[in-house]
Amino acid sequence: MIVIEQEAKRVEVTVYAEFTLADYKEFENSVNYAVQFEGPVDLLFDLREMADCTIDVAWEDIVFARAHANDFRRIAVLTHSQWVAWSAWLSQIFVRAEMRIFDEEADARMWLAEEEVLP
Repeated sequence: MIVIEQEAKRVEVTVYAEFTLADYKEFENSVNYAVQFEGPVDLLFDLREMADCTIDVAWEDIVFARAHANDFRRIAVLTHSQWVAWSAWLSQIFVRAEMRIFDEEADARMWLAEEEVLP
């Protein structure tokens, strides 16, 4: 089950229990809507309560990431699992967004709220 909240230039997703393909499709629809009207968005993915995900979710994540390589500015992933952190870093191969893994929600939100520093 997932809960999705949309704010200006940000999509926030919290996953509880098993992350299914239907949940992932709901996430995709929310991101597509936000990107269509706001351009690249930040993503806050809270996976601390995720117990499991189906293999089709893992595959869909790869397909989605490749199709949306330029649609994210920053991605913050909240997790306590080394496996989830590793898979998040792996998916970074397909997106151009800056991604960071966090243990604490306040740290993730602070990072997403920072202004982008241009070179």
